Amino acid sequence: MVSLDCGDPAALARFYAQVLGWEVTHSQDEYAMITSPDGVSLGFGRVEDYQPPRWPDPSSPKRFHLDFYVDDLDKAQERCVELGASVAEFQPGGDRWRVLLDPAGHPFDICLKS
Repeated sequence: MVSLDCGDPAALARFYAQVLGWEVTHSQDEYAMITSPDGVSLGFGRVEDYQPPRWPDPSSPKRFHLDFYVDDLDKAQERCVELGASVAEFQPGGDRWRVLLDPAGHPFDICLKS
C-alpha cells in the first residue's frame, strides 16, 4: 500500500475517493484510507507542518507522483479541478498527459490510455 503525507488526511482521502470512484474505508484526524472495489488501498497520513513539494522546483523535489489513465484529458481535468485539484503551471506532457496538483499540493498525472 502507498501512503501519502499531508496536512488533512480525511480531506485528501475524500478528494482521491471522488477522483477514482473508490470508497473511504477509514477516516480520522491522523490517518485515512480509500479502497478500490477490488481491494487496492491508498492511505493518507498527517504530518505536522506539512509542506507540499513545489513542482517543478528542483530544490524541492517531488517525492512521488501517481499516474491515472483516462479516456479524455479535458473531461478528466475538469472533474479533478471541480473536486479541488489545480492545474500545474509547468506542463511537460504535450497532448499525452497533464500534471495536476491535489489539494495538498502533490503532483499527479492524468494520462491518455494508449
